[in-house]
Amino acid sequence: MSTTVGNIDLSRYGRLLARTVPRVIKTEEENERALAIVESLMSKGEQNLSPEEDALLELLAGLIAAFEEKAYPIPRSAPHELLAFLLDQRGLTAKELWPVVGSKSRVSEILAGKRGIGKEQAKRLAEFFHLDVGLFL
Repeated sequence: MSTTVGNIDLSRYGRLLARTVPRVIKTEEENERALAIVESLMSKGEQNLSPEEDALLELLAGLIAAFEEKAYPIPRSAPHELLAFLLDQRGLTAKELWPVVGSKSRVSEILAGKRGIGKEQAKRLAEFFHLDVGLFL
């Protein structure tokens, strides 16, 4: 007799876990193994996964994400570099920031990294670009 939690059959899920043996990922080899299992599950198609397979997929995705955040950290860009990137990506010019930041010279100094972005300027930039204010501080 099997027990269910939500829509997961614990006996089936237990057998699936015993076959795949998921655990905290500590090495690149373990990460590759987990990625291969995820790829295998995903190849079945989302609609074709059993609730137990779906739960395993979610578990492995979390373990992989945790490992990759530590193994491959993404360095945070300086606010002025982010601002220059946003201008470039959106096809904007520094001139379009003059009313947002306050003046031509301030925009120029910020983009050159000679002046920081103040709290009020960060709020206005966040509103202008529709992003979180913390990115500009």
